[in-house]
This record gives sequence, C-alpha cells and structure tokens, in this order.
Amino acid sequence: MNHSQNPQLLTWRQFLRRILPFADVATPDLPLSRLLRLSLFQVSVGMAMVLLTGTLNRVMVVELHVPTWLVATMVALPLVFAPLRALIGYRSDYHRSAFGLRRIPYIWIGSLLQFGGFSIMPFALLLLSDTANDMNFLGKIGAAGAFLLVGAGLHTTQTAGLALATDLAPAEKRPRVVALLYVTLLVGMLLSSLLFGKLLTHFTPQLLIQLIQGAAAATLLLNVIALWRQEAIDRTRAAAPPPRPPFMETWRDFSQGGRASRLLVAVGLGTAGFTMQDILLEPYGGQVLGMTVSQTTALTALLSGGTLVAFALAARVLGRGGNTYRLSASGAAVGLFAFAAVIFAAALESTALFRVGTTLIGFGAGLFAIGTLTAAMDLAEGGHSGLALGAWGAVQATANGVAMAFGGGMRDLISNLASTGSLGIKIGDMVIGYESVYAFEIVLLLGTLIVMMPLLLRTTNKTPRASSAIGLDQMP
Repeated sequence: MNHSQNPQLLTWRQFLRRILPFADVATPDLPLSRLLRLSLFQVSVGMAMVLLTGTLNRVMVVELHVPTWLVATMVALPLVFAPLRALIGYRSDYHRSAFGLRRIPYIWIGSLLQFGGFSIMPFALLLLSDTANDMNFLGKIGAAGAFLLVGAGLHTTQTAGLALATDLAPAEKRPRVVALLYVTLLVGMLLSSLLFGKLLTHFTPQLLIQLIQGAAAATLLLNVIALWRQEAIDRTRAAAPPPRPPFMETWRDFSQGGRASRLLVAVGLGTAGFTMQDILLEPYGGQVLGMTVSQTTALTALLSGGTLVAFALAARVLGRGGNTYRLSASGAAVGLFAFAAVIFAAALESTALFRVGTTLIGFGAGLFAIGTLTAAMDLAEGGHSGLALGAWGAVQATANGVAMAFGGGMRDLISNLASTGSLGIKIGDMVIGYESVYAFEIVLLLGTLIVMMPLLLRTTNKTPRASSAIGLDQMP
C-alpha cells in the first residue's frame, strides 16, 4: 500500500499540522524544513544577545571584578550599529554580485563579524580584568572592538535574514513566517541562557575562553546551515543589476505619505514603553514584594510565555486578514493594564497580581512587536524589504537599549530624590523609584496609541491575508 495514501498516516500528519504552531506556513516553494533551517540565523543572534547582555555582563562584574560603569559601556557598544540597520537593509536591496545574490552576502558578512568579535573577546576580557598588567589598556581596546564587531554582526545578520524571509514567503504567509522566526529567536535565547549557565557553574578563565570560542564556532555553523541554497542565483540580475539610487532618495520614497514615519515613531515609543522595565522587574519583586531568587528568576519564564502566546495569537489573527495596526494598538493597550497591575501589586502586597502583570507585559509586547514588524513588511514595496525591515529594526533596537539605560537611571534618581526630601517630602520607601518608571511607561504607551490613531483610522489592509486550510485559525 502506498504510504502517501495510508489513512492513518494522513490523519497523523493532519493532527500534527493542527497542533504545531505555524506548521501551516509551508508552501510547495517554501517547505517547513527549509524555513526552519533559515530560522537558525535567529538562534545565532539570540545566542549572541544572551552572551553579551546576560552571561558576560554577570561574569565581568562578579568573577572578573571589572568596574560596573565599564561593563555597562561595553554592553551598550553594540547599540552603536543599531541605527545603521536601515542602511544595511537598503544596501542589501540593491547589492550587486556576480551571482545576482542580495541577502546571503550580508548574512555571511554579519556571520564573519560575529565570529571575529567572539574570537578576540575572551582574551581581551581576561586582560581587561588584570588591572595590575601594564598592557591593561589593550584589554579595554580589544574588549571594545570585540563588542562592536559582535554588535555589527548580529544587526547585519538579522536585518538581511528577515529581508530574505520576506523575499521567500508569499504575502499571505508573511505574518506567520515572522512569528515563527521570533519564536526561534526566543527559543535560541532560552536554550543559550540555560547552556551558558550550566557550563559556567564552576567558573575558570579557561572555561570562559572555551565558552566564547564555542559560541564563535556555533555562529558560523548555524548561519552556514541557515543560508545554504536559500537564495537562487539570478543571472539576469547579475548581468544587468538595477541602478542604485541615493539612500536619501529611496528613504523619501519609502516614507512618502507619512505612514512609514508615523509607524516608526510608534515603534520607538512602544518599544521604550515595554522595555524600560527589563532590568527592574526582578529587583522590584525581590526588594518590594519580598520574592525569593528562584521566584524572581521564574518571572523571565512568565514574560517569555506571554510573548509566545502573543506570537501564536498574532499569527492566527493576521493569517485571517487582521489589521496590523489594530493588533499593534491592542498590544499597547494590554501594556497599560499590565503596568497598572504591577504598580497595584505593591500596594496590595500581591505577588499573584505581580505575576499576572508580568505575563501581560510579555503578551502585550509580543502583539506590538509582531504587529508593527508585519506593518513594516507591508510597506516593503518595490523590493525595498531590506530598507523597511532595517528601519524597523534600527528604531526597535535603539529604543530598546536607550529605554533600559534610562529606566535604571530614572529609578535611582527618583529614589535618591525621594529619600533626601528633594521632592518636597521625604519618602524612604524604595517603591517610589520603581513605580515612577512603570508610570512613565504607561505614559509612553498612551503616546504610542495617540501616534497610531491616524493609522488605525485608515483602511490599511485592502487585501485580506488568506488563511491556510489547516492551522492555528482552525484550532478550538
């Protein structure tokens, strides 16, 4: 009997397609196996993000005894390249190569930059931590260069990779493709953080060197597998490449009508509104609500879980022709209730309400991110997907970094002013610093909704996105 006609096998395949999120994004030209292979570039990006902002952050301060201000500076260096993502995407739109390729050369360049940064990083960090060494200044220079290279590499790789996914996926499948790629990013970050924590349980300088060198090798391996035979050779384009207009001329065409500019302003405000609390949630739970270390660590799982649910819901809504701007605004509105819950949790001394608020923060941020990214993809007309996605990524990454730094500084400033009586009344309770940040995030999200209002009033999705025959939209 032909296995393809076996009723039990067909039923089993249909069951798998129904229960697996995003399993219906596949098409004959873009099978799921190929899409999952392409998404490996997000795993390498997630690994680099965890290593830079999590593992190395802690190791440099605690084990290597590097001054905190210097660590903060090093971790912030990759953000220098975030605003250049729009330019990177634009260059990939018009890249000229002997094979007519556009995206793969930039993914490869980004991979090499990440590899180079990771290669010199461990030795630079060890020299940086040895303050008695006369060559300590070389450690600072080397560490700065390493962080810059890794930052430039991950921004280049992610921008070109997302643009390639947009090129490959049909228009009606793009929302789910985007959601799948960001699920892969979250999974990569989760697995990397668990692995790095396990490997560095008994820290030694040799372990640090091996870990970072392993990350360098894994980056090249994952990205080579991801880009292998993903972009077809275009002999016509190679023989007669389209002329590349000046960047500013292309940008004016892209932002014509004001919709793109308004979307990017909303992305900046909304991203800042959701991410100012990133470094404050766990300290807030510990200092204000008296939660244990294990309890506050579990908050990351709640945040990520809310985001994953949001990705699945966004894929379903957008796959059925939902409006990208309404979805983004819904995420911002959820954020208002989420931060209100976090604020009231202190007054009610309720850890349960705090956990609900944390989950809603992840849920709202997920809806907002997928909604705005899909809206940017919808603006990618005339082959300008690299520019559109680069601009979204540039604003999102820059707002993310600036907001986290500002949130920490604002919390310390307000707390100090309150404790010294500079606010008109002396307040010794540390909760005032945290709640001022959460209240400001509510203001930012309200500003996001105001900026998006004209976009919500327009008919943005004239052609509904077709829903697949079997998928999340048919799940009970």
